[in-house]
Amino acid sequence: MRTIEQHRDDIAELLSPVLARAADEVESVSLDEIVADGSAGQGFRILGRDVVSPVDLPRFDNSQMDGFALRHTDHGAVLRVVSAIAAGVVPQELAEGTTAPIMTGARMPIGADAVVPVESVGPGRFPEALTLDEIVAPEVREGTFVRRVGSDLRAGEPLAHAGDAVTPGLLGALAAASVRTVQVRRRPRVLIVSTGSELSGGDPGAGADVALIGDANGVSLRAAFTQVGVDARAVMVADDPVALVDALRRELETATDLVVTTGGISMGAFEVVREALELRGLTVTTVAMQPGGPQAYGPVDLDTATVPVVAFPGNPVSALISFEVFLRPIFAAACGLDPARPGSLVEAADAADSPVGKHQIRRGVVSDGVVRFVGGASSHLIAHYAEATHLVHVPVGVDRVEPGDTLTVWRIR
Repeated sequence: MRTIEQHRDDIAELLSPVLARAADEVESVSLDEIVADGSAGQGFRILGRDVVSPVDLPRFDNSQMDGFALRHTDHGAVLRVVSAIAAGVVPQELAEGTTAPIMTGARMPIGADAVVPVESVGPGRFPEALTLDEIVAPEVREGTFVRRVGSDLRAGEPLAHAGDAVTPGLLGALAAASVRTVQVRRRPRVLIVSTGSELSGGDPGAGADVALIGDANGVSLRAAFTQVGVDARAVMVADDPVALVDALRRELETATDLVVTTGGISMGAFEVVREALELRGLTVTTVAMQPGGPQAYGPVDLDTATVPVVAFPGNPVSALISFEVFLRPIFAAACGLDPARPGSLVEAADAADSPVGKHQIRRGVVSDGVVRFVGGASSHLIAHYAEATHLVHVPVGVDRVEPGDTLTVWRIR
């Protein structure tokens, strides 16, 4: 059996051209689209081209405070109060011997070079201070409480660079500069193929005499890929090698960078992925981990096209853990996220057995500084996986975990 590290390295090598190709291709996306698809919160849309600011930020000198706009050289003078300046209007030039009430964000009038906060002028707040006919100018320095034009960014300067993540902050800066669309790297495109004649839509009204189950892998893996910036779609295929190859050829008419299959790579009599793809370039192997021991990968020749394929076991916990171990780190790094799940060392609250020659990954919940196992080690316990907050690692060479033993955990939610 090969190690987790060996298999991960081989998959990374297989996917390197895929990720490089996606990074080289750019597409124009509006800011509204980025907000709508939720990628800004994740930060995994990546700029493919530099963005230069078309305007100064701020675009004009404006007030940082609610107060009075005046000349700093008028210190001690009695100034006549003129019409107030609201945000969004272009004010008249400030005449000698006058001051204008001004609101936060409003454009500074020509002639004024400082703002006195309203709190410094009786009665100390608006709108009451609007009734004043005159004020005595206090001592202020030039530029006090004035946001200068271009103090954030000058027109023509880089607002963002290729390779930067499109975060909420960057979206705000783009919108402030009236940039409505950006060029971003194309998302990698993944086809998820759930194999198994037992798969169906999972009709909850079916009786106990049926032998069909719902496709957990398609929806869960699609969601997992989406969280690392991948455009994923999913299909189901029965245990028929010819049907599988035909389905792949048909689906690859839609641009696809990677095919991920689940099921059909173990030692059974109807291992459809092995039967259909092993002679076409798929390498089937075993990794020293539990669950997720059976694995496969390689460039597969479908006659009409050659496509990278990564094949996972069919049980849903095996498929999700395989994704976490082998694919999530690669795609997360490619879209600017931390490739590693947040990890920590905690003590086990429970005892558990582990195959000594394998790296076991259990599910657990961390609370009060200890981790409690959720469910058993079996790979079909998807409801227990859903309950878990962490993946718990029992390394190769350990056959028994006792309460108080220190284990590495990954936080998955």
